[in-house]
Amino acid sequence: MTGARALTQLRPIISGLVPALTLLAGIAPARADLKLCNRMSYVIEAAIGIDDKSTTATRGWFRIDPAACRVVLQGALTADRILLNARALAVYGASPLPQNGSDSLCVARDNFVIAAARQCRPGQTPAPFTQINPTKADDGNMVAYLAEDSEYDDDQARLAAIQRLLVIGGFDAAPIDGVDGPKTQGALAAFLKNRGLSSDFVQSPNFFTTMVEAVQSPSSTGLTWCNDTPHKVMAAVATDDGKTVTSRGWYRIEPGKCLHPDVTGQPRRILSFAEAVDADNRTVVFKNKPLNWGGETPLCTRESKFEVSEQGECGTRGLSTTGFAVVDLSNGGKTLRFAMP
Repeated sequence: MTGARALTQLRPIISGLVPALTLLAGIAPARADLKLCNRMSYVIEAAIGIDDKSTTATRGWFRIDPAACRVVLQGALTADRILLNARALAVYGASPLPQNGSDSLCVARDNFVIAAARQCRPGQTPAPFTQINPTKADDGNMVAYLAEDSEYDDDQARLAAIQRLLVIGGFDAAPIDGVDGPKTQGALAAFLKNRGLSSDFVQSPNFFTTMVEAVQSPSSTGLTWCNDTPHKVMAAVATDDGKTVTSRGWYRIEPGKCLHPDVTGQPRRILSFAEAVDADNRTVVFKNKPLNWGGETPLCTRESKFEVSEQGECGTRGLSTTGFAVVDLSNGGKTLRFAMP
């Protein structure tokens, strides 16, 4: 299996919604700072491209919490074009943002400024950028919004983002819809108690950072994946409720990080598969063998994002057959650590 080659183009597998990168934009004279505002239910990282005559530069990554804005470029916008690449944090698994821009520009893994961004050097990789046309805001700045098909306002985006991270963390706040209610409040209260936090902390500027860190640490309940290799790991989970076995993936786990796949309800069995991939999303081969972690239960997967509820005869439906391992959750929680052999 080479199951993570097209993963930069995936959409999320947590919610039934299909978010899209919507830039609420128009054409207006640019005379002030450029702000990006996040109305999505994801913490995102953004990179911008500045196309000015014969030179194209890129800079990033700018982290933007839901319902927050961030200045990404100061001063008059004199460039011919402004371009954008945005990605969700790895904690969400597959990126919910479509990466299909018409301009291919260079980015780096960590914070970067690249002066000549059309020819990538070692340590840089090409990424698709989309042109944006910001509008002038009431404060005089230029602004572009990142939004989902659900068209959340700021309050709804923030609440949906809290719900999404609660679900990933093993707290039942579904559905992820940005609508408050007793179920969401109960899950949030349980999370705060679990972390030893007061209810006032929800309004803290560090709240989303704390939530993201919480779901990236091993949990005493549910399934946790931890990547102890130097490679990126792509993982898939399957649930068996006694009637239907549903497999879905892929979740991205960076080196040194942990992740809780979203598993709702009380399935009879949970199964897992993971593989290490290189910078080009090709399966890592170690000692002449693919570096993966699975088992003997054959389930259907595909190279791109998937959710499959009919198992068997995978090949005849254009799918791959992958061996999953059954996860023992008899003690309430299980941490699978992916390490080099």
